[in-house]
Amino acid sequence: QAQLAESGGGLVQAGGSLRLSCAASGRPMSTLVMGWFRQAPGKEREFVAAISWSGGRTDYADSLNGRFTISRDNAENTVYLAMNSLKPEDTAVYYCGANTGRYSESYYNTAKYDYWGQGTQVTVSS
Repeated sequence: QAQLAESGGGLVQAGGSLRLSCAASGRPMSTLVMGWFRQAPGKEREFVAAISWSGGRTDYADSLNGRFTISRDNAENTVYLAMNSLKPEDTAVYYCGANTGRYSESYYNTAKYDYWGQGTQVTVSS
């Protein structure tokens, strides 16, 4: 079993930045595909970003338009999401996820993720 814990959420004005962190425990994070998803009230959880085991491949939701960057530090068992130029529509609970599947077949799909954190709230004011 892997345990995930997010941190770094908060309240920020439009145009500002936040960096979210996800600390993994229970198994080496280097064996896991790591992803970030978000869920706004009344909406389904949606894909934001993912990173492969080694960090050699990253993918993002098309709607982000280059504003977010995912990275991982396997030695620290931590994955990050740097969020820049935040918009009110980015407001959501952000969840860290991990899965043991093949990256190309799993990274975008909430149903493929085996482990989830509890989420951290990001609120962007206008």
